[in-house]
Amino acid sequence: MLNYLDIELPDDARRLQQRVRRFVEDEALPLIPACFEARRFPTELIPRFAELGLLGGTLPIDGAGLTPLAYGLACQELERGDSGLRSFLSIQSALCMFPIYSYGSEAQRRRYLPEMARGALIGCFGLTEPLHGSDPSAMELTATPDGSGWVLNGTKTWIGNGSVADVAVVWGRTPEGIRGFLVERDRAGCQSRTDDARCGAALAPGFATRDIEDRLSLRAATVSELTFTDCRVPANALLPGAVGLGAALRCLTEARFGIIFGVVGAAMACYETALAYTKQREQFGKPIASFQLTQQKLVDMLTGITQGQLLAVQLGRLKAAGRLRHQQVSLGKRANVAMALDVARTARSMLGANGIRLDYGVMRHAVNLETVYTYEGTHEVHTLAVGRDVTGMAAFG
Repeated sequence: MLNYLDIELPDDARRLQQRVRRFVEDEALPLIPACFEARRFPTELIPRFAELGLLGGTLPIDGAGLTPLAYGLACQELERGDSGLRSFLSIQSALCMFPIYSYGSEAQRRRYLPEMARGALIGCFGLTEPLHGSDPSAMELTATPDGSGWVLNGTKTWIGNGSVADVAVVWGRTPEGIRGFLVERDRAGCQSRTDDARCGAALAPGFATRDIEDRLSLRAATVSELTFTDCRVPANALLPGAVGLGAALRCLTEARFGIIFGVVGAAMACYETALAYTKQREQFGKPIASFQLTQQKLVDMLTGITQGQLLAVQLGRLKAAGRLRHQQVSLGKRANVAMALDVARTARSMLGANGIRLDYGVMRHAVNLETVYTYEGTHEVHTLAVGRDVTGMAAFG
């Protein structure tokens, strides 16, 4: 495994990393190219996520729960396969199970978390709207009390797992401010998830989903739009502790932690492909790995990956100690995604024309990382979040 400085890792974290790497290499990667072309997440792998103990991440569900380092390294290995694999885990664990555990009632925790940990219920997280990405405080989806529950009206977009999810964590504007709700498909009138079915507008009175098909990135994933039209949910759909936008942003911080590790895995995959290719590809009578410019690129790539590993591991240690600040997460997400995208682009160029072929994988990683560069907070927003922290002056609201 790529660990150039022999970074010390706890035995439990290293063992899980090895198990997830075998799963990715033996079971996931054989499916990914076809899934990428078909714009399909391999839902048949969800039971294996559960068997590996990944669903729920660091949450102490049923006495389990991974250490931050173990969870982070699992994210690294999943994204070494494809960003869609790590994104699924981030959504299920950090964006759905985390708010239910942190903000839900005891009845909600009992109702959802055990089944989600088994992969029997899939979740999605509805915050971003068509006109409100970086500024979710301006969200327009409304949740209006009607005496016996709530009525939701509005649209969420770029929602991972959207059309395959059984329960959506939806954020809306109420008369008292922004609150979080749990919206079940069956309760909203939509069919339950199956491996092949998708819920469309005709099947979902009050709650419609539409997959975003024309995307050129994160194609081995499900990415959807959620539309709520007079969608009625009962009073107990409200997450009692999810009060204010800060509750939603705390969920994003949890997800960004996994990204910090995950993109290192994508960079590793690109580096390893470029190294192997340049050692066997001959031009001008010798392997192109013997040329100085190629070696400089490889060393720069390895340096960036090693620095990214060290940053991720340190943030994992801070999280385990309860000392991780969201500004540090912003710094890590910003730095490691930019590094991984640079490594992927460099690897693409080193493979020449073969760099755009699906079977080599580097272009797939590169286009996926273009999305990761933007989602869970854009590169620019994270820059300003860290800038506000170090200067004490806000560049935006």
